[in-house]
Amino acid sequence: MKKFYIVRTRTGREKKVKEMLEKLIIEEEKQDLFGRIIVPTKKTARWYKKKTKKSGKKEDNEYQMIEEERKLYPGYIVVEMEENNEEAIKLVTSVPGISHFLGVKNKPTPLSEEEMKMIEEIEKEKDTSLPEIPFSRGDHVRVIKGPFAGFSGTVEEIYPDRRRIKMTVTIFGRMTPIEIDFFEVEKI
Repeated sequence: MKKFYIVRTRTGREKKVKEMLEKLIIEEEKQDLFGRIIVPTKKTARWYKKKTKKSGKKEDNEYQMIEEERKLYPGYIVVEMEENNEEAIKLVTSVPGISHFLGVKNKPTPLSEEEMKMIEEIEKEKDTSLPEIPFSRGDHVRVIKGPFAGFSGTVEEIYPDRRRIKMTVTIFGRMTPIEIDFFEVEKI
C-alpha cells in the first residue's frame, strides 16, 4: 500500500530534487514502488512598480501585477511510495540534495489521512492565483499620496480585484469613509 511521506531537501532546490528523483525512479525501473512526488506551492500575485524603458527608474503611478509561485514548505517535498519498503527508502535518500525522511531515526513516518487531505487541497488550489494583499481589516494606515495625503485612519474593507481599500479618516471632526488605492497608503 502506498502512503505519503515528507522528505527534507536543500531549501531552494525542491524542484530540482523532484526532477532528479523522478529521473532516478525511471532509470532504476522502480515506478511500481512510487506514486506522486509533490512540491507544495501556491500561486500568488504581487504588485510591482513599473520601470520606464528609457531611464530605468520606477514610475509613481504605474504598477503591474506579476504572478509568482511560492513554496508553502521550503526545504520539503512529499513523496508517495510503498509503505516500509527499504528499497524505496534507499532510492530516495540516494538522491543528491535529499537529507532524510521525517520520522523516527531510520523509519519514516507516513502522513495521516487528515494531513493528506490538506495536501490534496493544496494541489487542487495550486493553479488559482490570489493577489497579495498588503493590508487587513482593522489595520491603521496613513495616506501618503493624493488629496488625502497626511490623513490616517483604519482599514474597513478591502477590494483586492481593484487593488483598493475603504478606510475611515477624520475630516473636520467627522469620520468620513474614503476609497483609496493600495499604493497611496502605508501601514503605521
